[in-house]
Amino acid sequence: MSAPDELIHQALRLKIMASLHAGGTSQAFDFTTLKKLVDATDGNLGSHIATLEKAGYVRTEKDFVGRKPRTRVWMTPAGATAFRNHVNYLRNVIDAV
Repeated sequence: MSAPDELIHQALRLKIMASLHAGGTSQAFDFTTLKKLVDATDGNLGSHIATLEKAGYVRTEKDFVGRKPRTRVWMTPAGATAFRNHVNYLRNVIDAV
């Protein structure tokens, strides 16, 4: 059986990756939408996104819409592969029971 991806296995990061995976590698989620989807605080979400970005699983882009800052988050191809591998690991655990 393959091993879990410890970066993705953490509950909030798993929610983030699952949300981003739904959009694929070409669809960005803005920070506010992602925050609502995963039910996180600004600081907590920012910290977990930074961890995933450092691992190369997501990328972020910051810009302004009018005078308001906007942060968008995408899943990278490496992140999509890591997420699929982790989901396969979880399926193997479930099927082994």
